[in-house]
Amino acid sequence: MTFLDFIILVTGLSCAIWIYLLVFHHRFWLSNQVLKTSATLRDGEWPDVVVIIPARNEAETIEVVAKSHLENEYQGKLDLIVVDDQSSDGTGDLVRALGSNRAHVIAGKDLPNGWSGKLWAVNNGLVAAKEIAPKASYVLLSDADIEHAPGTLSKLVSKAVQEEQAMVSIMAMLDARGFWGGLLMPAFIFFFQKLYPFPAINNPASTIGGAAGGCMLIERKALDEIGGVEPIKGDLIDDCALGKALKDPKGAKRSIWLGFDDGIVSLRDNRDLHTIWKMVARTAFTQLQFSSLLMVGAVIGMALTYLVAPIAFLTLSLHGSILASTLGALAYLGMTLAYTPTLRRYKKSPLWALILPLSAIVYMMMTISSALNHWRGRGGAWKGRTYS
Repeated sequence: MTFLDFIILVTGLSCAIWIYLLVFHHRFWLSNQVLKTSATLRDGEWPDVVVIIPARNEAETIEVVAKSHLENEYQGKLDLIVVDDQSSDGTGDLVRALGSNRAHVIAGKDLPNGWSGKLWAVNNGLVAAKEIAPKASYVLLSDADIEHAPGTLSKLVSKAVQEEQAMVSIMAMLDARGFWGGLLMPAFIFFFQKLYPFPAINNPASTIGGAAGGCMLIERKALDEIGGVEPIKGDLIDDCALGKALKDPKGAKRSIWLGFDDGIVSLRDNRDLHTIWKMVARTAFTQLQFSSLLMVGAVIGMALTYLVAPIAFLTLSLHGSILASTLGALAYLGMTLAYTPTLRRYKKSPLWALILPLSAIVYMMMTISSALNHWRGRGGAWKGRTYS
């Protein structure tokens, strides 16, 4: 095989990948799974809800987030439990200072072996909820940096009740300001949808499960039936693990739903590359099951998917193959078309799609960094805790 034959081959593979992604991969790229259900339950039908937020050194955002829950325009009974996981910045005091009898601050217990810090904090909250909100039919698991608009809880509960969903989860709107935010955060959402196609997750006949940890409204009965969060106590990608467990438990399948809503917003500042790098490197190698072979495969796959086509298209004068350049152009066009709906959701110019290959390069570097951290014994981390 000549070098030119090789270029044609890999460019053809790239083109085939994009045909598959566009046509056969659940049409994930349309980004059209949106929470549209209006609050239509009648008075007296709104179930009790308990919100549980694990919080470790979240003084920067916890007050705004707690207020967003307490001021939610929900017609049913609502309790908020903030698990202050041994914070050193006064996180719990800020919630207590709100003076609401519906806000409860629980001191997190020492972390036992085998648990991730976040899930242990969630478990503490679930135990406390048995006394604080024993009649709550739904548990809303959220993060200490996720702000909820006033009407979102009613929409979540209405959808869960009317459609008998065991879980309704929302992918929060991420901060995409600045160059790094614009380059990496819409791409993060695009890649997440590719790994966990929302239409497949929302299809009861599919075995694919997933969720977005910033907002997960869960039927309490379904959560109790799978043993709470203990079965996934060591998972760092806990949201998707929980979504999988809820959807496909032993013996019976349940319906779950994952989508978008503009009223649920992440307050995490993503303008700095270092912040995004830490977030991704924490779990990227976990996603690859700590496998060096899978990591090499992922890097090669990313290169084939996002790099080969634009390179072949833009370097016609170097390799001289019109076929390779044409295949590259078609794949590059498919890439930009697929990415555009996600960019539109983030109110970004379609021109950002032209540099999606650059986004892919950065994410490849983050994945390699995640593997290096694991090999050095640093593993994943959550708010100052490191897991080997």
